[in-house]
Amino acid sequence: MSCVAQPLWAVEQSNKVIEVGEERKARIMSSLRSARSDLKYGDIVASPIPDISMVQVENGPLLYIYNDGEFFFDGDLYQVGKGRFINLKEQALTAVRKDLLATIPLDEMIIFSPKAAVKGVINVFTDVDCGYCRKLHKEVPELNAMGIEVRYLAFPRAGVGSASYQKIASAWCAENPRQALTALKNSKGIEQNVCADNPVAKQYNLGQQMGVNGTPAIVLADGSLIPGYRPAAGLARVLGIKGG
Repeated sequence: MSCVAQPLWAVEQSNKVIEVGEERKARIMSSLRSARSDLKYGDIVASPIPDISMVQVENGPLLYIYNDGEFFFDGDLYQVGKGRFINLKEQALTAVRKDLLATIPLDEMIIFSPKAAVKGVINVFTDVDCGYCRKLHKEVPELNAMGIEVRYLAFPRAGVGSASYQKIASAWCAENPRQALTALKNSKGIEQNVCADNPVAKQYNLGQQMGVNGTPAIVLADGSLIPGYRPAAGLARVLGIKGG
């Protein structure tokens, strides 16, 4: 199954998605491939801006491309609303993240669960060499005590194959992944064991598709993203859990 994150928010008018004509799609795709045939492109859909379409680059940015296929830009796209600016790209990624999260088997995550009933869940993209990831990990017992389950996904910021990758993959491959991950976050060494079937590269790629560009990156069940460190009490408040 392809993990290309498709934009899920093509322009809607009267609850109908505006399709991009096949001729226009072909023209845009031909233009993109003539410039960078090494990249993989998702489906081409309409954007909220007239005469501009959107296409997701696999493991890359969401492009806003003019319908002649000659010019494009990337980055955040805002709509001017009543009393606020609406980040349409973040709106899109929220839906994408929720769908992508559903494709990740729980047994491929390293999960720290509360002893009592689970009141909320956070999905955390983490790097063992990240200071704020270590700070957040020290608060896992506090999060668990408030009923918050912490599900870790790997995101070695230096990339797949790096020294950080070797360490975090070894944690995923360890006999006791929770213990190994905790040891690494406490600056302790573990036995290097990068098993062939570890999910680190897959999770790293999924993180990129979700718009993760730093750690920790906390994804909630609805697909919304909290970038960076947030104290346990603050996370509990976001999840609507009393006592946070």
